[in-house]
This record gives sequence, C-alpha cells and structure tokens, in this order.
Amino acid sequence: MPISAFTNRLDFARTEAVRRALSTSQDAVTASDLLFLEAWEAAPMADVAATLRAGQIRRANPALAAEIRAELSCKRPLSEAERATATGIA
Repeated sequence: MPISAFTNRLDFARTEAVRRALSTSQDAVTASDLLFLEAWEAAPMADVAATLRAGQIRRANPALAAEIRAELSCKRPLSEAERATATGIA
C-alpha cells in the first residue's frame, strides 16, 4: 500500500489517541481495526458481528479503548495526567 494512502487514514481519526496509534502502524488491517473501534466507541451498533469485533479489539487494547472513550466523552484531547488516569497507567 502506498504510504500516502495510509497517511490519509489519519484524517479519518476523531481522537488524538487513535491518531497516535495510527502513526505508529503501517498495517492496513490494524488501521481498520483502530478506526472501527473509535467509531464503535462514538456510536455502538446493535449488530452482533460488530459487537463481537469491538469486544475483541477492546480486549486486545484495553488502555487505548479507555483513552478513546475518555477523549470522546470530554470532546478534546486528554492531557498526559488524564491519559494516565483513563488508561490506568499512573
């Protein structure tokens, strides 16, 4: 995949947490999972397959999922202290 196609994915991220995670990954599948998780946290779907997918991604990335939820709820990027609190890394 051309790098320009990947970097455009950063434009789709709503949260700084996902932008940061996307910037460290060149894998298209990982990028898709991160953007899906962010969309799920913003507006959970009542679809069984989507629920299962979100659950798997959240279990694999609990700190990232918590940070996304916190960032979406306060509608701004988190400070370092807030990130540590949200992710349980104090």
